[in-house]
Amino acid sequence: MENKVILVTGASRGIGRAIAKELALEGNIVIANYNKSTEKAQELKNELQRENIEIDLYKADVSKRTEVENMIDYIIQKYKKIDVLVNNAGIDLVKLFTEVTDDDWNYVINNNLYSVFCVSQAVSKHMINAKSGLIINISSIFGQIGASCESIYAVSKAGIDGLTKSLAKELSLSNIRVNSIAPGLIDTEMNNDLSEEDIKNVELEIPLKRIGKTEEIAKTVKMLIECDYITGQVIAVNGGWYM
Repeated sequence: MENKVILVTGASRGIGRAIAKELALEGNIVIANYNKSTEKAQELKNELQRENIEIDLYKADVSKRTEVENMIDYIIQKYKKIDVLVNNAGIDLVKLFTEVTDDDWNYVINNNLYSVFCVSQAVSKHMINAKSGLIINISSIFGQIGASCESIYAVSKAGIDGLTKSLAKELSLSNIRVNSIAPGLIDTEMNNDLSEEDIKNVELEIPLKRIGKTEEIAKTVKMLIECDYITGQVIAVNGGWYM
């Protein structure tokens, strides 16, 4: 794989961390965005440095346009281009629908969906000028099948998939590909509230009889970078949980 300049949002933990690590180990220039998890981001940088691999950390709240634009300006000034954008940053909210507030709605939609719109818009302008680029959005199985007590989260992820397909059509004229990856249940800190029994019950519903690993999402990102005839797709990585 030709070395590329790659921005990964929400890269300090979980899926984003695995993606940033996988792509950095491949020799790419990786800018790992984070917001609150400064210690975790530094741990990632230190871990890679022990393998003589450098990664660029950038702190920004991707739900705020000014911070996003400053981050993209920094990357363009330093590296002159952005070849790949991985929109991974996101949050969850488990709450009865009847108890969801307007503040809850705005918080989840801003962090999960608006952030993808905002970062993609800022990056795509440079990709259009370069007539080349790839945007990969991390959505969720729940954007496809819905989720009890996670209605806003499901809406935000379904919105990402809709945006993905629309941008794939619009940006194809500039040789820019856009895809989503929709993970099933993945072993991350976001799912720490699930008990061992909860996880076992889910695994019984999954044909491959286990939850996913962050590394498996990272390898899917790598595949989408390498295969340049895939665009406008929502790639399900869920062990067959939803077919």
